[in-house]
Amino acid sequence: MAELTLEEANQLDEDAFVDRFGSVYETSPWVAERSRSAQPFSSVGDLQETFEATVEEASEERTRELLKAHPDLGEQTEMTDASEQEQASAGLDQLTPEQYEAFQRLNDRYQGKFGFPFIMSVNDESPETIRSAMEERVEHTTDEEFRTALDEVHEIARLRLDDMVED
Repeated sequence: MAELTLEEANQLDEDAFVDRFGSVYETSPWVAERSRSAQPFSSVGDLQETFEATVEEASEERTRELLKAHPDLGEQTEMTDASEQEQASAGLDQLTPEQYEAFQRLNDRYQGKFGFPFIMSVNDESPETIRSAMEERVEHTTDEEFRTALDEVHEIARLRLDDMVED
């Protein structure tokens, strides 16, 4: 169930807007800060498209920082509530020791190659599906994977906004 209506979201002042939507793009409140000026939004889709455009218009350095803000999948460290729930929906909070070690090896390999964590919208995926995607994507070129990771970040944000705001 959504936390607020689109009408309520459109009425939020700058501080409240950033407070409410600053974590949609993993610990990157600058996305909400820069997007707020487009109020009022005509739909949740419009809000999401505005956030996405804000990210796409940012510098590569800023975008890379956004990617680096995401936690490693299967990692058992502190993360945002949203990331924790998303990873739990995929069973990543209940990995066997063998699965955990495999994810750690893949995370290290991926991070070493691309300089940011493996990012995938994992809601309701299985650990096996995620691991398979990691094994495939670690073979991508840097440009290919930067784009893929960014597309996944946008999908994660879309799902989070759908949970937060009702049209």
